[in-house]
Amino acid sequence: MSGGTLVVSRAEIFHTHFKKRFEELGFANVTVTAVEGEGLKMLIDELKPGLVIMGARFHKSATPFMTSDIMRRFTDLNMAVVSVHLDRYEADYGMSFINNKVNSFLDILDGLDQFYAGLACIREGKSFISPSVQERIDVRDILLRQATPETDRELEILRFMHNGFYGNEIAKELCVSLSTVNFHKKQMYNKFSVRNDAELIRVAEQLKLISPNDPVFFGRNFELSPKPSRSEGKKGRKGRRKKVNDYQN
Repeated sequence: MSGGTLVVSRAEIFHTHFKKRFEELGFANVTVTAVEGEGLKMLIDELKPGLVIMGARFHKSATPFMTSDIMRRFTDLNMAVVSVHLDRYEADYGMSFINNKVNSFLDILDGLDQFYAGLACIREGKSFISPSVQERIDVRDILLRQATPETDRELEILRFMHNGFYGNEIAKELCVSLSTVNFHKKQMYNKFSVRNDAELIRVAEQLKLISPNDPVFFGRNFELSPKPSRSEGKKGRKGRRKKVNDYQN
């Protein structure tokens, strides 16, 4: 089916209908599946579809992260997310798909004319974003341009995140609690309207808070100085952080 259309939906009872309807709309070689996770990635690898259409409510909370994982593996994949339910999919969820490199987001509640116009665009290999989601993206872009400079601690955490450290590892290296690290991450999530670490890193690169060309370490591949004693106070902790940052720079 190389170059065909793969439709992903959990509503198996409608699979025959979806296949027929998409074919009537001009989509070629339509296959409909409910498979997910690694099975879906294996199916994409086997079929090599020119287009993947994902049902937005496949998993309301998890689908943005599933699509992000797929797009990391298949960087040239043309993927569209479509909502055909009668309760509007939140714009922030829709924006999250676009942030994770999905090409298009369609919502049937934008109206049938808009919906079919979007389907025509993605059938022709173009991108289409629901007006409600595009409006949220535009607002987010304005907020990003107006965002205040990050604190030194937030920049430290961003640097460690970019270098592959988990929250508990960051907490240990900065001599703070895990809850402190999570608090700063939540502050940055809210500030930049992002939903996960990958989106936060991507936005931080766009704003040049970190460089995409910085070395990225996965695991502890350099030796850190011992944890400072309580008597060293802030001076000891600051010196230790400086050693880590000097190495990474």
